Amino acid sequence: MRYVAAYLLAVLGGNASPAAKDIKKILSSVGVDFDKDRAEKVVKELKGKDVNEVMAEGQKKLASVPSGAPAAAAGGAAAGGAAEAKKEEKKVEEEEESDDDMGFGLFD
Repeated sequence: MRYVAAYLLAVLGGNASPAAKDIKKILSSVGVDFDKDRAEKVVKELKGKDVNEVMAEGQKKLASVPSGAPAAAAGGAAAGGAAEAKKEEKKVEEEEESDDDMGFGLFD
């Protein structure tokens, strides 16, 4: 992921076609280890492609991925889950109140 991020940073910086050395320069500037094979793979996969089009295609693919529980299961859990949520909230608030000042004040 860091290689893709570095590639995208290079593109945002005005380099329309970053090379592995550009990725290395970005990663080494923040103290991240560099693997030449991974960088070259990213460059090879994205060579000649418009980054914006690649990201748009990826968004379309992610939109088709289901990312939630089925509606029937959620409906049944909502009725009983509301009461439990209120109990949990009360419990959490009580715990937080007991640790408010911890024996000293912020500005003492």
